[in-house]
Amino acid sequence: MTTHANNPSDMNPSLGRRKALERGLLLALTLACPLTACGREEVSAPRPVATRGALLADEQAVVNLFEQSAPSVAYITTETVQRGSFGGAEVSQGAGSGFVWDSAGHIVTNFHVVKDARKVFVRLDAGKPIEAEPIGGAAEYDLAVLRLKVVPKNLRPVPVGTSRDLRIGQTVYAIGNPFGLQRTLTKGLVSALDRELPTANFREVAGVIQTDAAINPGNSGGPLLDSAGRLIGVNSAIRSASGSSSGIGFAIPVDLVNRVVPSLINRGHAPLPGIGVTPISPDQVARAGITGVVLGAVGRGTPAASAGLVPYNPQTGDLGDVIVGVNGKPVQTLSTFVGELERAGIDATVELTVRRGDRERAVRVKVIDLRA
Repeated sequence: MTTHANNPSDMNPSLGRRKALERGLLLALTLACPLTACGREEVSAPRPVATRGALLADEQAVVNLFEQSAPSVAYITTETVQRGSFGGAEVSQGAGSGFVWDSAGHIVTNFHVVKDARKVFVRLDAGKPIEAEPIGGAAEYDLAVLRLKVVPKNLRPVPVGTSRDLRIGQTVYAIGNPFGLQRTLTKGLVSALDRELPTANFREVAGVIQTDAAINPGNSGGPLLDSAGRLIGVNSAIRSASGSSSGIGFAIPVDLVNRVVPSLINRGHAPLPGIGVTPISPDQVARAGITGVVLGAVGRGTPAASAGLVPYNPQTGDLGDVIVGVNGKPVQTLSTFVGELERAGIDATVELTVRRGDRERAVRVKVIDLRA
């Protein structure tokens, strides 16, 4: 009998069964996966592009709004010198937004965007940054005006609307540069009206617009637009624990902007309504448990002096006159008092409710420009 040493399965039945199983498996794989499709990547042609009709009417309206408005929006970068605790200094950079106010090259932004800036640059469209100089600022309104050192041709000022007839629920659009991402458009609603925004020197901007359009760091100073592409506010702040958009943003109303900006351009500062008093710090007043505005001093020849208002006397501890109302509206804090003077405006006459001891009286006082 002849045996073949090159076929070990003849001597090992279990090995033979395993080989048979492997051959069957290979045959099954060959039938399920032809040689042309397995073992290499199949080349596929691009899928055909599906056709679509025209944009919906509301989509096209938003596209048109952006294309018309975006060239008027500025990307602002700043350089600020930071003094170190050991006498050293370093240059830090900041960024924000703004918009073209007029064809003379004036750019409007927030005061806090350019505050203490050593250099300011403005980028419009895809052009190179243009150096600009701050020519006016009002911390009390968080508004500032820059003037381009080189004015490009065909500047496109943002059309100015009004904020007095805004309604909660109407659509608004914010264009700005959040996180340095230029020309970002977000859409939202007027969420609320007549909010108050704390600024500087115990003052608050009244009539502030609240919106849920996404506003993030870098949007500050950019325009808030209505559906007609008109300026209705200047995006200024957000309320957020994280520092990013939480759906609560605030914009300075355009009616105030349209009143303040010409003053900043012409005089470098904005009118500051007042009656000629120096109030005591609200923190001190609150710690003493007093409601109202306590007068630390009354200026000579001011409307407050003419009305006979008496300040706090540190020698005797006499509180003097405490202002607790303006035009029938209760005044509990200094910011409320200042807001009512802002609302009344320069040259208006307001009626103060003044408390001295247990007695109250009404006093008529003229509102003046403290910077005049």
